[in-house]
Amino acid sequence: MQRKYLAKIFVTLRPSVLDPAGVAVQSSLKQLGYDNVEQVRIGKYMEVTIISPDEPKARKDLNEMCEQMLANPVIENYRYDLIEVESQTGVF
Repeated sequence: MQRKYLAKIFVTLRPSVLDPAGVAVQSSLKQLGYDNVEQVRIGKYMEVTIISPDEPKARKDLNEMCEQMLANPVIENYRYDLIEVESQTGVF
């Protein structure tokens, strides 16, 4: 039996990496009067649906996807939430 999982992936720059887009947004917010904004960091959000026989395999595949393509492990961190959305029977 195959299962369907929804991965909600969050990719952010490592804290040691300069974030010029975040600095620009922070500056704009201050110009709008939001002086209480201390820092802004910009990231990416993705949703990926995975068909897998079980959760450990889905997590293994998802980690490989993130390491190889969805995030740049040299300058970015990633985390994800994995939710089983439905079970499937039959062959895909």
